[in-house]
Amino acid sequence: MPARPFATSVVRKLAAAGHIAYFAGGWVRDFLLKHPSDDIDIATSASIREIQAIFPKTIPVGIAFGIVIVVEEGHHFEVATFRKESGYLDGRRPTSVESASPEIDAHRRDFTINGMFWDPLEQKLYDYVGGQEDLKKGVIRAIGNPHERFLDDRLRMMRAVRYSTRFNFPIEPSTLQAILDHAEGLLPAVAMERVWQEFKKMSQFAHFDRGLVTLHQLNLLPTIFPQLTGVSVQEIERRLLPLSAYPKEAPTIAELIELFPDHSLEDLFNLCDYLKLSRDERDSVRFFHHAKQLLQMPDDWQSKLEKIEWAQFYANPHSSMSIQITSAHLPKEKRGPFIQVHKERFESLEKAIGRIQAHTPVVRADHLMKQGISPGKKMGILLKEAERISVNQGIEDPDAIIPFLKNSSLWNT
Repeated sequence: MPARPFATSVVRKLAAAGHIAYFAGGWVRDFLLKHPSDDIDIATSASIREIQAIFPKTIPVGIAFGIVIVVEEGHHFEVATFRKESGYLDGRRPTSVESASPEIDAHRRDFTINGMFWDPLEQKLYDYVGGQEDLKKGVIRAIGNPHERFLDDRLRMMRAVRYSTRFNFPIEPSTLQAILDHAEGLLPAVAMERVWQEFKKMSQFAHFDRGLVTLHQLNLLPTIFPQLTGVSVQEIERRLLPLSAYPKEAPTIAELIELFPDHSLEDLFNLCDYLKLSRDERDSVRFFHHAKQLLQMPDDWQSKLEKIEWAQFYANPHSSMSIQITSAHLPKEKRGPFIQVHKERFESLEKAIGRIQAHTPVVRADHLMKQGISPGKKMGILLKEAERISVNQGIEDPDAIIPFLKNSSLWNT
């Protein structure tokens, strides 16, 4: 169910208690752009204690900054007290936070298009920073002095590029110059976890490749990845060419590693550690690297691979994405045939793939124990060989596989 009626209910309850409350930030921008969104933040004159007194279920997420999550009919809304911040010493967190009017609160925010408020009860826009006009012009402009905005939170430099890329809005000159002036100060002021989350947000929308190129032009990308220092914009564009053909659901890290085409697996793991990626993301990088080596082998080499090797490849949950990513590197006319080859091979091995995924091999330990094989290393080797025989020869009867095993050198070792 859409979140807006429930967010409006939160505003109504705050207003009934005598407080000012508006929808704030990105939702207002998207609403004016006619981009549907359920990501609604609320700003209010109520203090944290007053908010908690009104709503029976809240989650404290930023009490020191006047922020709490209000849970309304299962929907979560970030509710923040109108505030003024000052004393930024680390490029992110203010040392002083105090309550303020909506107008003063608007002026502490990042960009004009994100600094507006909407009263859902009166259906009225409050724009103290010229955000509506900048939306009409189609520009990304920092609120007030752009140098101050970026020194308040240096991650805003990356956000400017993200919004510019997402909405196809140019960054206005003074904001652009401020980014150039402060780009080298992005790190270590901003934690790498926040940088990575910004990459992930940017990749959710079209033209991530263009965003990365812009980050490079503004010296933000070489600041994050020093190994890209001195690499020309033209070379970055060349490396990112495949991204235009990437599937929409491609993981961010798969797109980002296109910047490093010559990286070994060890280099890629170092990159994962540097970006502080999760174990799952690291595992996906391992598989993408393996897939690249496999799928870019010459056709005559691929034809020599056993069926079991292909079945094990297709059984991996990242295989389909790997095939699509590899196809993005091919000339357009070759992508369809490439994908079709793998579709047909997958279908021919579908039963075997299903068994691998379900961990239900044709020959199991109990089958071998009946033949006198005790649990241990030898049994593990024989089970692996049994699955190889089953897939390669299309045999699904365990009794038909046992003779093959007995005739192999592995049985008597």
